[in-house]
Amino acid sequence: MDLPPLILASASPRRAELLRQLKLKFQVVPSAAAEILDEQLSPLELCQINAHRKARAVAKKKPDSLVLGADTLVFLRGEIMGKPASRADAERMLARLQGETHQVVTGISLIHLRAHRERIFAVSTDVMFHPLDAGQIRDYLAKVNPLDKAGAYAIQEHGEKIIAEISGSYSNVVGLPLERLRAELELWK
Repeated sequence: MDLPPLILASASPRRAELLRQLKLKFQVVPSAAAEILDEQLSPLELCQINAHRKARAVAKKKPDSLVLGADTLVFLRGEIMGKPASRADAERMLARLQGETHQVVTGISLIHLRAHRERIFAVSTDVMFHPLDAGQIRDYLAKVNPLDKAGAYAIQEHGEKIIAEISGSYSNVVGLPLERLRAELELWK
C-alpha cells in the first residue's frame, strides 16, 4: 500500500501487534486525549468520537502523517463496561457478562490533517460468554491482568475459558477490526 507515513495513536501493544499483521510500516505515538463517557451516545458514536479525539490530538503534531486512532469498549445492553478500576471491579464485570451476549465496539479514525481527509467508522462484534461461577471467574482473573482491558477480559488470553462464541470480527475484540481497516486503507490511496 502506498500510504503517507502511518502513526498508531495508541500505546496498546495488542493494537500494534494487530497492525503489524497488515505488513505496514508505522510509528507509535500514544495520544494524550481524554476519553469521554457519555451515556446519551450510542456505543458506535461514543467509540468513534473517542477514536477521533485520539487521532486528532496526534495529527495536530504530525499533520503530514496518516494517524490511526482507535477506541474499544464493551457494552452489555447499552451499559458501558470500560476498564475495571480494581480486581474486585473486574470480578463484578465478569459476573455481569457471564452467560450473556454483549457487544465489543471499536471506533476507528484515520486522519491526515494536511490533506484535510478523515475516515471514521466503527465495528461491532457480538461475544457470548459461558455461564461462569465465582470460582471460574477468579480462576480466569488469576491468569490475566484485567485492569487494562475493556470488560476485564482479553479474548486472546485464555478466552476459551470464558467465551462460548463470537459473531463478527475476532481482531475487533482484540482491539482493531483488521478486515475493515484493510479495506479502508485500500481506499485511502
